[in-house]
Amino acid sequence: MKIFKILAVSAMALGLTSCVSKKQYDALSSNYKQCIENIGERQREIQDLKSQNSALSGENNLLKSQHDALKSSLDACLSNTGKSSANIDKLVGEINASNSYIKQLISNNAKNDSLNMALSNKLKRSLDNVADDDVQVKVLKGVVMISLSDKMLYKTGDYNIQPTAQEVLGKVAKVINDYDKYSVLIEGNTDNAPLNSPNLPRDNWDLSALRGTAIAKVLQTQFGVDPARITAGGRSEYNPKATNMSVSGRADNRRTEIIIMPKLDEFMKLMDIAPKK
Repeated sequence: MKIFKILAVSAMALGLTSCVSKKQYDALSSNYKQCIENIGERQREIQDLKSQNSALSGENNLLKSQHDALKSSLDACLSNTGKSSANIDKLVGEINASNSYIKQLISNNAKNDSLNMALSNKLKRSLDNVADDDVQVKVLKGVVMISLSDKMLYKTGDYNIQPTAQEVLGKVAKVINDYDKYSVLIEGNTDNAPLNSPNLPRDNWDLSALRGTAIAKVLQTQFGVDPARITAGGRSEYNPKATNMSVSGRADNRRTEIIIMPKLDEFMKLMDIAPKK
């Protein structure tokens, strides 16, 4: 309102230019122009405020829509409180059962790991005077593995055990007998060099299996290992330890492995503690 009054006064002043001095006229003219500019700025501000008001109105409507949706969901949840509580109780029970199983599993694994480490250390002490290239002892995935090179055990292409291997097998047998709750798996392995013969061994399958059973028989008959604990077999050339493209790789692959591990029924007992579904 004040702006319009100023404009009116300015207009009157312009109409009375003949009644005022040049200095007064210039001042009134400058004032009039300033008022015109102010009106333009105020109109732009009004337009901006209208745009902001329109955007805020849209946001307000969106928030109202979201509020209504959330209220509807809350009402549905409250109406199903009893059913949800039952499901939560069931879930908590399953979690508790799983936690109990996990604790038992960890306990059993820790026990087996300790036994395997003690067994491994005892074997290494027993075999400390045997060349590392001929005998290797390690713990892998919870079992103790003894790898014996074929050059120490057999002649080329043969499965009869050499007398020089008796000392090593005797030391291994002593440790096996000390840990009488463990099972013993004996595996023969060959390289991929073909073996074709009309007599035994006819091929690498025969050779690997006969070498495995030869070790089993020596452990049983000469060193008193209970045969009920032993499983023997061969894996031919299909379980290579190294590449067959080199002489040293083929030598690594020609081996017999004695694997000492907890008996199967121990694992079955562990399975029985799993939470019921």
